[in-house]
Amino acid sequence: MRSIRGRGFRELTLLGEALELLERNVKRLPPQEVHLSQAGGRVLAEDVRAERDSPPFSRAAMDGFAVRASSTFGASQSSPRYLRLREGEARAGSGWQGVLGEGEAVRVSTGAPLPEGADAVVMLEHVNVLGGEIEVLRAVPPGKNVALQGEDYRKGEVLLSAGRLLEARELAVLASLGRARVRVSTRPGVKVIATGDELAEPGEELGEGMVYEATGHALVHLCRSAGAEAERVGIVEDSREALEEALRAAAAQADVVLVTGASSVGEHDLVPEVFAELGRVLVHGIAMRPGEPTGFGRAGRALVFMLPGYPVATLFGFEALVRPTLQLMQGTPVNCPYPAVKAVLRRKIASELGRRDFVRVRVSVGEGGFEAEPVRVSGSGVLSSMLRADGFVVVPENTEGVEKGECVEVRLFAPLSGSCSGIKVKYAPADNVG
Repeated sequence: MRSIRGRGFRELTLLGEALELLERNVKRLPPQEVHLSQAGGRVLAEDVRAERDSPPFSRAAMDGFAVRASSTFGASQSSPRYLRLREGEARAGSGWQGVLGEGEAVRVSTGAPLPEGADAVVMLEHVNVLGGEIEVLRAVPPGKNVALQGEDYRKGEVLLSAGRLLEARELAVLASLGRARVRVSTRPGVKVIATGDELAEPGEELGEGMVYEATGHALVHLCRSAGAEAERVGIVEDSREALEEALRAAAAQADVVLVTGASSVGEHDLVPEVFAELGRVLVHGIAMRPGEPTGFGRAGRALVFMLPGYPVATLFGFEALVRPTLQLMQGTPVNCPYPAVKAVLRRKIASELGRRDFVRVRVSVGEGGFEAEPVRVSGSGVLSSMLRADGFVVVPENTEGVEKGECVEVRLFAPLSGSCSGIKVKYAPADNVG
């Protein structure tokens, strides 16, 4: 089932196999109940049914006069109909007491319950008020300018299904149902650990041979974008004692632990060894580029991911494995959140059978539509390549590359800018990039 060897690895796990193994090891977190004001951005953990019709009564959709439609038949500018104007008014929040008869009308405002006996509303613009009667200049059919009871939704109808992300539209529906509290998926707790004696925190003075720690900050944002509560533990030095202490503490506190750096098989790559002593490594070494040294397993209740130190490899490792894990924990479908466009490849992408490649590309507009050109195929430490790229192309394991001129699907990091600004893209959900 393994098709190629990696540098220093005896065997590599296919990305699809790794995802299947992850799915078997991920447990959905128990739901919790929160107030509606705290539900935005959370994942619904229950089906929500309507407890009543909406609107709960037939109501006026326009300011005007409630009538029996038959009383207006034949009305026109040249041949108006005259109706007796009843006293009072039907207003939003308070109805009109009485029964409207044939040849009668009563004032009504938008949102007011339709008076008994009425089945239509004549707009103000089509009426002249003449003392105790109105002159109707346009006929209306039954139901005209009326929002009928149950027109929006019916009692018992499932309006929102479990697994749906609660955003503005969903919150409005919940509020319209009178739901003050709602059951949502618990946000996975994530701890992010960066390893390396060469790392410094942004803002600190850089010593000789030092670099600023970057991936941890990006991972926290990505985790939050996937609905998790994430926190950087900070930088841990390259020693067994420090790594063991940090990993043990994080695994006891979090649902998911992300460790960046020292994840390969070199002499100083201590994370896999320390992790194996604390828990169980399920996968180490995945047939993907960038991100080959990625691995994962379990330590106590936490799923632990070993991610490469190079930032580009870490970011693609997150999208391929960590994001779907966070989605599964919350009960949402596993899919790639990045919008897709079809583009013609301007330059060949070379690949290797048995390995899935994530290739950064720049998108432009040619005569026939979108065109994509690789920014980098290798160079997982070149973080600026992510800024120059508009998105990425996934080259599957069963191909040795993609030829110039072929059509590819590009997953966009963000709406296109520059020469591509304003062009519509597809935002439909898709299978996860893994």
